[in-house]
Amino acid sequence: MRISERHVGDVTVLDLAGKLTLTDGPGRVKDKVTSLVYQGHRQIVLNLAEVTYVDSSGLGELVACHLTAERGGGCIKLANAGYRLQDLLVLTKLLTIFESHRSEAAAVESFSRTVLPPVQETRELLWSRIF
Repeated sequence: MRISERHVGDVTVLDLAGKLTLTDGPGRVKDKVTSLVYQGHRQIVLNLAEVTYVDSSGLGELVACHLTAERGGGCIKLANAGYRLQDLLVLTKLLTIFESHRSEAAAVESFSRTVLPPVQETRELLWSRIF
């Protein structure tokens, strides 16, 4: 699994390439998302155009990325999921938690319609859940 990062305005795009499986760098995508959220990047697009295969642990990693971003007050959107991956997301009902777009541009543009809470408000919400 290869991961490259770039920024389009306020949106961070992670280009993923290769297999998203238990044996090909498990946890790397979640670690990257955790790092980005910690740095304050709350709008993240996972560009899946070059992902060739996803197994059940890869789906689990996508869910873990979603939870990490959500807990940090952010949002993850998917772009360029191939037909097989799109079918898998439908079959597993993961499209109920992920926003999936046909193109990276559409995913990036969709953030302009999404309102995220201020960082301070998010931190207070997290602290209230802990205590």
